[in-house]
Amino acid sequence: MTFDRTIKIAPSILSADFASFGAECCAVEDQGADWVHVDVMDGHFVPNLTFGPAMCAAIRPHIRGVMDVHLMIAPVDPYIDAFANAGADIITAHLEAGPHIHRTLQAIRATGKKAGLALNPGTGIEAVEHLLDMIDLVCVMTVNPGFGGQKFIHSQIAKVERLRAMIGDRPIHIEIDGGITPETAPLMTRVGADVLVAGSAVFKGGSIDDPAPYGANIRAIRLAAERALPGTLA
Repeated sequence: MTFDRTIKIAPSILSADFASFGAECCAVEDQGADWVHVDVMDGHFVPNLTFGPAMCAAIRPHIRGVMDVHLMIAPVDPYIDAFANAGADIITAHLEAGPHIHRTLQAIRATGKKAGLALNPGTGIEAVEHLLDMIDLVCVMTVNPGFGGQKFIHSQIAKVERLRAMIGDRPIHIEIDGGITPETAPLMTRVGADVLVAGSAVFKGGSIDDPAPYGANIRAIRLAAERALPGTLA
């Protein structure tokens, strides 16, 4: 993975057809997705249960680009090697998931994978300052984690703006997860986000047999996001 700050759209397969994950991954990439986002939930850290390393390993051959694995689980450390071996390119753990997040990030990096740090809406950014040399990505949750299709939390805009200033020139992505649409995407790219996770906003109206709406949805989000970039004429 070569770092750059161009806008990246990362469809969340939480909104895909669960019976056809491999084909869905191929379809969204063919329709312009930059990354594929995998939301792993344990029914403990968040009130939902999704999938684990075996599913990640099963879809890995169907993903040509980046597999972005977001671990909404606690504890995290016992499962890092399994997700790394399953083919994750980025492994993101929550700041809130355990008492030793620095150790968790060390463990992720020790596998050779990119390390992400996720923050819930109620979590401040103060602790991030002490972890900047350990992370490749910060994932700001703009909904409470656990379910797709939730309403965007606008208070996170100011958080992202402060985070962007804190990061400075460091090669760290700011990813936004939750409630991303063509209407909310520009609110986040305007203040410094560069990776946008979208589930229902990408998959709505389409299917494996009719994937063209996926492409139209991705293009709509990307266009709105790029138009809001600083220095861009609307």
